[in-house]
Amino acid sequence: MKSFGSHKMIDLERDLPLTAEDVAALRRSRQEVRTAAGDLDAYLQYLRQLPQASPDELRRRPSPRGAEPFRLPD
Repeated sequence: MKSFGSHKMIDLERDLPLTAEDVAALRRSRQEVRTAAGDLDAYLQYLRQLPQASPDELRRRPSPRGAEPFRLPD
């Protein structure tokens, strides 16, 4: 089933009117995304500065093998 001729271009000025508050919220959102990406880079740089555990130290750490599986209460 096709609706020939029923589609039309969206006019953003007419069909999607934005208030000044909408525009401000979009700008804040864009800045938050940029800041979050910057924060991730800073966090990864911080993690790189932490001392690395040696393979022997990692082998000595307890593992979950043999641990009781998690179960939700009835």
